[in-house]
Amino acid sequence: MRTDYDIIIVGARIAGATLAYELGRAGYDVLLVDKGHFPSDVLSTHNVFNNSLAILREMGVLDKLLATGTPTYKRAYVQLEDAVIEGTFPEVNGELECLCIRRTHLDHILFEHACSLDRVHALQQFRVTGLLRDGEIVNGIEGVHPSGDAVQYRAKLVVGADGRRSTIRALAGSKCLTSTPTDFASYVGYFKGFRQDDGPCSEFYKLGEYIAIVFPTSDQLHVVGLMFPFTNTDLLSRMKENAETGFQEAIQTGFGETSFAQRLGEAESAGPIRGLLGYDNDWHEAMGKGWALIGDALTFKDPAVGQGMHDAMYSARMLKEVLVRHGLENFEWEKMASHYERELTSKFQPMFGLACEMTRNVPYTHEQNAVNRIIAAHPKATSVFLGMYNHANEPAELGRLIGEMLSNPIVQE
Repeated sequence: MRTDYDIIIVGARIAGATLAYELGRAGYDVLLVDKGHFPSDVLSTHNVFNNSLAILREMGVLDKLLATGTPTYKRAYVQLEDAVIEGTFPEVNGELECLCIRRTHLDHILFEHACSLDRVHALQQFRVTGLLRDGEIVNGIEGVHPSGDAVQYRAKLVVGADGRRSTIRALAGSKCLTSTPTDFASYVGYFKGFRQDDGPCSEFYKLGEYIAIVFPTSDQLHVVGLMFPFTNTDLLSRMKENAETGFQEAIQTGFGETSFAQRLGEAESAGPIRGLLGYDNDWHEAMGKGWALIGDALTFKDPAVGQGMHDAMYSARMLKEVLVRHGLENFEWEKMASHYERELTSKFQPMFGLACEMTRNVPYTHEQNAVNRIIAAHPKATSVFLGMYNHANEPAELGRLIGEMLSNPIVQE
């Protein structure tokens, strides 16, 4: 196996596989490594809104993903206290449908799709132990080969696509630029036989201190997320003792007056309930001399906003475009890093800010409840609200529209 490449990507799931495919198509020789193997699962909110579905179609991989039988959906049901917001996600780039495909399917298919390119070389079950440097510039990795041998690979750029606890980020010394701790514990489970009588859709509930999310997913299952604040120590203890029982008890307690609680009570658990405790909404330095970050290694947001898949694919594409524009010879690292950071900030910062707001356990004010009722009552506001999540609209657009409605009742018609 060769030891020199144009670019090494550490982490071969959605962010890394997307970048490998994009770079391979652009004519770069890529080494794609991962400490795991495929197919395999990972704790994740794996929903893909229709704007991101467009990237999968452009990559030529969407038909393979749909062939898994995972249902698509385009409708949302959102209950924020007593306000019920129902509608369809706005069209983006000709795409109408959303897809919540399990990572066992998504990552494996994307990995194989990237590896089908002649310029992409892959190595599974490879553990990175260090970065190689020429002075201040990173120029490769060292690690443990699946054979057990210590090996080194060199490249002009090393990319960390290895998740929110990124090894590459730590080894490169990327600075954390901002961090907002969450107030919530987050648990996820898969369920068989969960009814959605009006067809597949996403469901979101915020009632009191509880949050729940539902998506139709692969293998005839629904994935259900539950969030509750760390201050609820009794529930946290019950979840640690028996997550399956505690999960159902929490749903019945927090959402007992909704059909959601009844329907989940009728469904059958299809695997262990898994939890994510003590995570931050963070944003790190995106590029330095010889290294760059994408996906969760770059920025991690509260799962409630459902942006992980979007950010993985779009950060991969943005980095590819920066590299193509500046080239791999005679690197101007500061100029490239500044360009990459500007693109990331423009695309991701609005939803990052929203995630930092949602991650705090703060009850809705009287004014916010009134605004939620306005959104629920008016189709245009509903469309803009849902359009924040698939990036058809910026959060600021919803604020402007609500302001117009409040100042001019005619706009509400």
